[in-house]
Amino acid sequence: MYTDVVLALHITVGVLALTLGPLALLAAWRRGAVNPAATAYHWAVLGVCVSAAALVAAAPARLWWLLPIAAASYALALLGFRAARRPGSRARRLHLHGQGGSYIALVTALLVVSVGSPLAWIAPTLIGSPLITWAIRREEARPATRVLDASGTSVLDA
Repeated sequence: MYTDVVLALHITVGVLALTLGPLALLAAWRRGAVNPAATAYHWAVLGVCVSAAALVAAAPARLWWLLPIAAASYALALLGFRAARRPGSRARRLHLHGQGGSYIALVTALLVVSVGSPLAWIAPTLIGSPLITWAIRREEARPATRVLDASGTSVLDA
């Protein structure tokens, strides 16, 4: 009973995180604010991590591999979430890296459970890492913009 409830919760927050991930990555970057999709994604990934830990506690010999993926996924989601709240191009790169990396970890776990092929362990990284690199390079190529405070005074280059 316990495992069934935790598994249902894990699947629910996992589907939510997998749905919100692309929205969080594609949403426009707004200075000083995290978009709602990114905030919801962060909390959904935390839910996946916590529910994964509960599942591993119920069957450690069978599900041990789930915990490192869940922890890495949340660590990267937290990096992306916190970076989005900071100014500057370095923070934007960290945001893309964190959000993208956490999504790769979520997709990896999904494919390992669903497909079971050894390719499931590496395909998300082989596909996702170049996309993250492309997005970061694209971000670096954008011209710097001025950040203004409430009075219209330039604060720093973003």
